[in-house]
Amino acid sequence: MTPPAESVDQQVFHRHRNLLFSVAYRILGSAADAEDAVQDAWIAWSAAERSQVADPRAYLARIVSNLALQRLRSAQRQRETYVGPWLPEPILTVGDTADAVTDAESVSMAMLVVLETLSPLERAVFVLREVFDFSHAEIAEAVERSEAAVRQAAHRAREHVRARRPRFPADPVRQRGVTERFVAAATGGDLNTLLELLSPDVTLWTDGGGKVRQALRPIVGARTVAAWFAAIGTVTYQGVPPADMTVARAEINGGPGVVFRGAGRVIATVTFDIDAEGRITAIHNVANPDKLRAVATGTAFDVRSS
Repeated sequence: MTPPAESVDQQVFHRHRNLLFSVAYRILGSAADAEDAVQDAWIAWSAAERSQVADPRAYLARIVSNLALQRLRSAQRQRETYVGPWLPEPILTVGDTADAVTDAESVSMAMLVVLETLSPLERAVFVLREVFDFSHAEIAEAVERSEAAVRQAAHRAREHVRARRPRFPADPVRQRGVTERFVAAATGGDLNTLLELLSPDVTLWTDGGGKVRQALRPIVGARTVAAWFAAIGTVTYQGVPPADMTVARAEINGGPGVVFRGAGRVIATVTFDIDAEGRITAIHNVANPDKLRAVATGTAFDVRSS
């Protein structure tokens, strides 16, 4: 028996839902906004003349890209008045994302920070072209620009990203090993090991969003950053004493990270940018409670590009 048309349409949308979230999240850097864009895409899909849709994947990607682009333009105006450094909203990711190096890199906190420096159009074009391999013609239709304009935006975005994000990451096994050593050293107050793991010019970015106390400027230098983390086991953080805090490793944004919990809530996440030699070059610490909801749910997202 042929299922009802509505059931088929729901199945088609569900089949591509991970793709839609993956596109929207990379464009927006916010899980909540990406989920809203996906929900709006479902409403648009439900109202569309679906019998005329030859390629549902491309059609849905076009819808969600346009919706995400609109949201990004609005969000960027709000981020201009953000208190302290603005970091993307972290998400838990499925265990095999880290093994797909391209997918892991494209959704990493470090890459999302770089994408934040692009114009909204350049960011959308970069994501669709470099991560999801859409053609320039498909992207032009998605972002409602000429193909020539899309090619120019793709070139600008690619050069911008290459200049700020050289691709020499450590392999996943080494990343996990460095993370485990870092957690052990930080919770044990082992300053010497922390100094061994950190690049001399390591930068720590902390995002409290004005909701919790955090550094309002990046902290630079191995000794200062090491001292910051060596104190974890000795100081009360956000009203939670060390004895009542748990530190757990988790896959965050396609790579190994750390989740701090206490007083029945997620307190912060920490992710690392690790070079090919296994030195930590950047640390992203998100403590703004508004950005920890996706991690707090425990849901792991599948953000692979295919």
